[in-house]
Amino acid sequence: MAITGLVQDLRFQRHLTGPGHPERPQRLARIQEVLNERRLTEACRAIDISPVEMKLVRAVHASAYLERLRRACEDGSPFIDVPDSAICPESLEIAKLAAGAVVNAVDEVMSGRVNNAFCAVRPPGHHAEHHGSMGFCLLNNVAIAARHLLNDHRLSRVLILDWDVHHGNGTQHIFEEDPRVLYISLHGHPGIVYPGTGYAHERGKGAGEGFTINVPILPPGRDEVWRRAFDDPILPAIAQFDPQFVLISAGFDAHRLDPLAPLELETESYGWMTDELVGVAKRHCGGRLVSVLEGGYHLDALADCVALHVARLLAG
Repeated sequence: MAITGLVQDLRFQRHLTGPGHPERPQRLARIQEVLNERRLTEACRAIDISPVEMKLVRAVHASAYLERLRRACEDGSPFIDVPDSAICPESLEIAKLAAGAVVNAVDEVMSGRVNNAFCAVRPPGHHAEHHGSMGFCLLNNVAIAARHLLNDHRLSRVLILDWDVHHGNGTQHIFEEDPRVLYISLHGHPGIVYPGTGYAHERGKGAGEGFTINVPILPPGRDEVWRRAFDDPILPAIAQFDPQFVLISAGFDAHRLDPLAPLELETESYGWMTDELVGVAKRHCGGRLVSVLEGGYHLDALADCVALHVARLLAG
């Protein structure tokens, strides 16, 4: 069995989004409850966390946006940029803690103290752009971790696989001109599903052309469609890229019970996708993999999927 690191912290629940908001603190509370019930928490190695250094955040996000976010939190604004991106006075500090937790998990994997890791963090990150917030996301956790791998660990090939049902527009745009990052996203078709980006013809720009692969999926988008996408184009593209590290933007909102999208994945689908990515990491980069929570808004389905995901990381 692998040594799997786990990030959980009650402070993430202090990012308050208000009544009726789908990205709510109860998401993490339910995940923690189920991981404890199934004895998965104790099977993992806890990862200590600390806030991300601002120089690393500024390598991903514009200083003007970060200042705007700081002021909005201090002023008690209910949201930043768009109403979906709800905030409270503590939100920036919690977002820095979430991004820092993912960076810490990356460092633990790079050091060899753990083989892989799952980060149960919020707010999520993959919609956050260089210049602003979108879709519940304040800081782009996975993009910050990838930049850390490139700049501080001196890697030259980082894979980001995003299986959230909503396209990770922020992650794509941040790296679309960088051939050192292969960004692959499976998501609901942008003609139907938020945020309206992630068409198959979006393949990167300049030196990064061909290093963005989008797989838009029409409803009902059941298991077999995702499996075919892994067979072609995903696994061949990964093999050609030969990644030195695997990052997963792990949203669980393509589940058939999730209220925010019309796709119909079963819980087990997240098990076989995890197995596929663990296999990729073993073949190419010594098993080095960090998975980061993005979406998932049906509390029981979310917790079940995360539990299966963590169990399969442990089995890796």
